[in-house]
Amino acid sequence: MKTPASPVRRPRDGTLKTALVDAGVALLRKRGPDGLSLRKCAAQAGVSHAAPAYHFKNLAGLSTAIAARGYSVFCQTMTARLEQADASAMDRLNAICHGYLDFASTQPELFLFIFSGQSFNKEDDEFDRHSSNAYAILREACAPFVPSGAEPEEVEILVWSVVHGYAHLTMTRKADSPRFRDSWPKLDLLLEHLDRALETGREPGR
Repeated sequence: MKTPASPVRRPRDGTLKTALVDAGVALLRKRGPDGLSLRKCAAQAGVSHAAPAYHFKNLAGLSTAIAARGYSVFCQTMTARLEQADASAMDRLNAICHGYLDFASTQPELFLFIFSGQSFNKEDDEFDRHSSNAYAILREACAPFVPSGAEPEEVEILVWSVVHGYAHLTMTRKADSPRFRDSWPKLDLLLEHLDRALETGREPGR
């Protein structure tokens, strides 16, 4: 007589949540956001279909955890560029812009997912920590270029708009269009224009 298979035990050392997020990221890469489900993530992770409920109440909870992972990797790519940058404010600003593009280029599914406009749970500790850290990196790099009396967001949103738009256009292969195939500018060229604009409003000594 064949012995019934024993049910897969749920890990209690925190590895289950990591495994489920890993599975969610893998599904996101293979099937896109519409392919995500708690049941599919459980199957991908090799656990029972009921196991995800231990960490996530619903699909929104899993999606928030995946987005938190995305923001964590996003911060790492910008920080990696910062660690190679000179001490000058302009070089550090350019470094995070290149880190932004690195993330979009190497993690396109996560890039699109975290900026998809979904209603992630902003009260989730990990999501809040990593998403806030990502913006803090941008804010710190932009701070030296905020003119006296101006709101920091004026410069932050300007820089964010330029680099995000460029990253999104590049990753969606707009550079392959016959119209731009021979004239698509490198990020450094755009940053030269941005740098000049920011230097114009920068106070001496900052």
